[in-house]
Amino acid sequence: MNQTIFPCYRKLRNDKSFYKISGERTFTEIQCVGNQYFKIEIIANKYPEIILIQDMLNKREIYEISTEEEFNTIEDKLADK
Repeated sequence: MNQTIFPCYRKLRNDKSFYKISGERTFTEIQCVGNQYFKIEIIANKYPEIILIQDMLNKREIYEISTEEEFNTIEDKLADK
């Protein structure tokens, strides 16, 4: 059985959303809408949210591996506002 080491970082292929997956049921998403960035903290209590995390971890078609550095760079844009 593979043990996932958290945090894990993912992003959408279009670079419009970046994810920091902190555990099997928690993640942070930063969305880019136009030239603004929005940060959302998610605790997955419902089945669709739990499946979303699994899809990200399993690198489904629309997700790519990202890095802590890339996530932090995007997060810094929130602080600049």
